[in-house]
Amino acid sequence: MSEEVTYVPAEVARKVVGEIVDEEHLHEENRRVLTVYDVCGREICWFDTLDVMKEIGMDPKNPKAKEAAVEYIFGHIPKWAVEDVIRNIQKQD
Repeated sequence: MSEEVTYVPAEVARKVVGEIVDEEHLHEENRRVLTVYDVCGREICWFDTLDVMKEIGMDPKNPKAKEAAVEYIFGHIPKWAVEDVIRNIQKQD
């Protein structure tokens, strides 16, 4: 039985995410991923680009697709992916 994924609130995600980059998949040709990096430039997770586009109901060629995908991702950052980043930010405060 798998555990249900929990997400951090979008406001928290906006504080810990430094960049979301559309990239080629490292091992699969003709597949793209949206890689999420923290504010220090470390990769924290990634999303399959086509899966995200399907979830938001947009064609990747639509000029507004990237913006919509980023908003979707901010609402779907897994808690496990950013626990260390959040801890480090709290230590600095």
